[in-house]
This record gives sequence, C-alpha cells and structure tokens, in this order.
Amino acid sequence: MRHTLKFISSLSLLFSMFLGYAQDVPEISKNKDTIAPKKPKTEAVKKETAKPEIKETPKDSVVKTDRYGFRVGVDLYKLTRGLYDKNYKGVEFVGDWRLTKKYYLAAELGYEDKTTEDDRLTSAANGTYIKAGFDYNFYQNWLDMENLITIGLRGGFSTFSQELLSYKIYNPNPYWGELPAITTNEKYSGLTATWLEVALGLKAQVVKNVFVGFGVQLKLLASNKEPSNFENLYIPGFNRTYDGSFGIGFNYTVSYFIPIYKKKTMASEIKKEEPKK
Repeated sequence: MRHTLKFISSLSLLFSMFLGYAQDVPEISKNKDTIAPKKPKTEAVKKETAKPEIKETPKDSVVKTDRYGFRVGVDLYKLTRGLYDKNYKGVEFVGDWRLTKKYYLAAELGYEDKTTEDDRLTSAANGTYIKAGFDYNFYQNWLDMENLITIGLRGGFSTFSQELLSYKIYNPNPYWGELPAITTNEKYSGLTATWLEVALGLKAQVVKNVFVGFGVQLKLLASNKEPSNFENLYIPGFNRTYDGSFGIGFNYTVSYFIPIYKKKTMASEIKKEEPKK
C-alpha cells in the first residue's frame, strides 16, 4: 500500500511539472500569420527633358499678283511755283518702269526759265534737262499694296543758255555812291552741264492707279560749261551753283500708273514653331 501511494505521489509530481512547462512555452498557432506583401516604393522617375523639336509647318499658300507697267506724272512744285515767283517758270515730267520686283527704271524730263538777281548782276537761264537712272524700293507691301519708299541714282544732263541782263562795276571807294547798273542783254547759248544725284522718295497710292509722291535729291556737279566773262548762277535741272559743286532739290509729284502685264508669285514660306514649355 505504501508503495502504491509512493507511486501515485511521484506520478502526480511529474504531471504537475509537465503542466508548468506547458504554460511557459507559447502556443504555436497552426494558422500562420499572413504577411501582406509590401507595395514597391514608387520612385519619382525623372523624365528626361527632350530637346525641343522644331516643327516645320507650312503656312497657307498665298498667291500674290504683282503688276508691271509704266507710271507717268508731273511735278506740282515746279508747275505751281510760277504762281508766286515772278522770276521762275518751269515744268517737269516724271516716269518710271517696273523692271523687277524691287528695281525701277526712272527718268525726269523738264524745262526751266529762272531769273537770278544778285547784288552785282542779274542773269537769266533757260533750257531743258533730262535725268535717268534707277530706283530701289525697300518698302515691303502687304498683299496687293503698291506703295514705294525708294532710294535711287541718277545721271543728269542739261543744255541751256544764259543771258546777262545787267551788272554793276565794283567800286571799292563809293564816296559818291554806287555806280548805276549797266544793261547789256548779252546772251550765251550752247552751254551744258552734267551731274550725279542720289534720289530719296516715296509714293503712295491714294486711289486706284493714282499716286502722290515726295522726293529729295542730293546733287554733285560733274561738268559745267560757262561763258567767258561770268559764272552760271543757275543750271536748269541742277539748281543754283553758288553753293559750290553741291546742290539740292525736291519735288512733289502726282502720277498715274498704266498696267501692262501681271506676274503671279506663290508666297509659301516655312514657319518654324517651337513647342510650348
């Protein structure tokens, strides 16, 4: 009996020790924890800035018609100057022919009769002249406009006569006053002169085929055939000469354009566009 109790007590001790060990060890769950897969980190992808491509887009093709022909007119300044200047009579005709898109052949033909009253003498010059050369139009017109802003070169030639109407003898000691003027009425014909001039001008179309214009000329006298006893004070077409070899002139013109033929040009250009940033 004693052995039986001893066996039971030993068995109880082992059982209690097994229970204590079982409480200390954590229970392993049969169901494994589900680990949510980590989402990959989204890296900021730097987009490589591509070089801007130049796109070539053709503009709409525009057909432009250029008119070619002859323009003829008159200088209103010379024509009307005789109304208020009793010592002047004159007229000048102007004309140009469109040679290319930008270049024009140009010419002026005129007549002048000018009386010059100086302190010591009075003379009259009358004759004809012609100027010929070219104009370059550097104005860019819109569509069918035909306005001009030009620079040109001319060569001028004049044939004329001079008449010495009167003169005074110079008296260095005018104690008794000035001597009276001596009337001579000596006439010299067959005189000539040549010059070069740079012409600046503009012409604007006010109504169809009618143009008004204004021009300034800077002149350089190249040759001048004079009488033996006095100088030419005025040369038709060149202007006065007592400023030296340089002269200046201007005109105010009205002209009419006579179209002869037309040329059509295709104004198709390539426009370069850059992409917007």
